[in-house]
Amino acid sequence: MSSLDYTLPDAEAQEALGRALATALAGRGVVYLEGDLGAGKTTLTRGILRGYGHTGAVKSPTYTLVEPYELADATVYHFDLYRLTDPEELELLGIRDYCRPDTLSVIEWPGHGHPFLPPADLTITIRTITDGRELRLVAHNEKGEAVLSALAS
Repeated sequence: MSSLDYTLPDAEAQEALGRALATALAGRGVVYLEGDLGAGKTTLTRGILRGYGHTGAVKSPTYTLVEPYELADATVYHFDLYRLTDPEELELLGIRDYCRPDTLSVIEWPGHGHPFLPPADLTITIRTITDGRELRLVAHNEKGEAVLSALAS
């Protein structure tokens, strides 16, 4: 498993990394986002969506669990599992219908959804520091490795 580390000074830098991730992901895969409340998981997701041309609001789907985005170059499903009370609810939601090979699923709080989540291609852990955020991107398979390679070049 390879990893990349970033130290980002502000939300704008986090969104810029999200836009770069959008290019590297090419609209496909499963990305887990981990970090405390307020760490910037939705900010990073906003950057990913902006990378695919989304110009509207991006809010965390804390109460709806999933927010779909049908965009010209990608179909992105943004999940927030923070308030999930039972991981089995994901089966009732039809998680497998969302996480298809032709879509991108960005999943906040993935620990709340195991064992019903598909495996991640990439896990991004965001940590708040005094001068911004530290992000660690970890690849879990060939797709994740390709994303890290694209970001590093």
